[in-house]
Amino acid sequence: MSLIFETIPTEGLAEISYLIGDDDEGTAAVFDPRPDVEIYLQLARAKNVAITHVFETHIHADLVSGARELSSRVGTAKIFASHEAGASYGFATEAVKDGDQFKFGSLVITARYTPGHTPEHVSYVLAEEDHPGLPWGVLSGDSLFVGSAGRPDLLGEKETAKLAALQFKTLREFFLKLPDGVIVYPTHGSGSPCGAEIGDRLTSTIGFERAFNPFLQFDDVKAFTQHCIKTAPPIPKYYSRMKTVNAEGPKILRGLPQVQALPPKAFKQAVGKKTALLIDTRSMFAFGGAHIAGALNLGASPTLSIWAGSLLDPETPILLVLENDSDVEEVVRLFLRTGFTNFAGYLVGGMKAWDVAGYPFEQVPQISVHQLQSANGQMQVLDVRTDREWKGGHVPGARHIVVPQLQQRVAELDRTKPTAVYCASGYRASIAVSILKTAGFENVSNVPGSWHAWKEAGFPVEK
Repeated sequence: MSLIFETIPTEGLAEISYLIGDDDEGTAAVFDPRPDVEIYLQLARAKNVAITHVFETHIHADLVSGARELSSRVGTAKIFASHEAGASYGFATEAVKDGDQFKFGSLVITARYTPGHTPEHVSYVLAEEDHPGLPWGVLSGDSLFVGSAGRPDLLGEKETAKLAALQFKTLREFFLKLPDGVIVYPTHGSGSPCGAEIGDRLTSTIGFERAFNPFLQFDDVKAFTQHCIKTAPPIPKYYSRMKTVNAEGPKILRGLPQVQALPPKAFKQAVGKKTALLIDTRSMFAFGGAHIAGALNLGASPTLSIWAGSLLDPETPILLVLENDSDVEEVVRLFLRTGFTNFAGYLVGGMKAWDVAGYPFEQVPQISVHQLQSANGQMQVLDVRTDREWKGGHVPGARHIVVPQLQQRVAELDRTKPTAVYCASGYRASIAVSILKTAGFENVSNVPGSWHAWKEAGFPVEK
């Protein structure tokens, strides 16, 4: 018998799921799957196992759960989810409660109730059948992270203190009582808004976290709660929607959503109807060189999932402009992860075909940090980074509006003044530029390299 243990990171969302099983029995379980489930099916085939169980640690807020999709695709796998604290679901689940055990060969998986991040949260302890009282690992879900812990404020201000107290108890009375050698396998890594400043490593140990995790150093629940609130990153706009979708049950698609290929003439007609969101997924340089008027630039990097969730309405159809037609499936995967399944089509042949057809396009000037410095205050400079980044230093005289708030706060800016936008490296700045252009700003530029380039050039920093 050989233990199968596969870690599946989802870039952009910094989500981590796991496939665990036994190659002798030929069975396996998936924990906290993402919605584009092909990766689990491929892994199961490669490892010669059948997925028989799908486990959820809690009702997720950061992405669409893939539990229903995966269960439907393998046919016989049941979904195991916590019903603690009165949790209920709009689809069939097997109720998991504290102490429930599951066996895969000699591996014993024990569910432990670990509320705090959410009221129903459970973790899963891993041990050998011959040594059930000496666990070697724990799937900690969104409860304990590397260098951090799950935030307790996602259900609103009224619930925060209660959940923080539960989280404090969970960390002290469950996790800190595990042996130092137990390996921690969390559901999120660095960059996830589900916790504050999560560490770069995908795994840790209880002993290391006991010594260095700031969330495990508190003896007082009030001080712990204040630390949770003070360090928590902004809550992405789409989180409450994801909670509702995952509790009710995401729609089973049985594959990726299909996107119709539209030649330039048909695509132009679709754009002209103004019933769809026009999303250009190319790089900021390609977008700057030529784009269709009214397009929003969400580059096809892994973070597209978060920006789509934060800026777009999932009920409105999406028209796509791609770097290459072959990118369509990967781009759809990124949209799918935060609940976007309604696509009106993509432009066949991309902007080259649009240009050859003789249709008009717009451009965005790309200016260097040296040009920005030489402007000597004659430009309106907009910083669209996070509050934490802004406080750490910014271009002197810049205005500060984070990208998710820009559509609502655009009236605070002077449309008549030449405007330059920067972020950390240029990706978010290009999103912001496209928002400003759709709002009627005519003289607006992107700053590639942005803050990184400004600092490397040795230009003045204001704090």
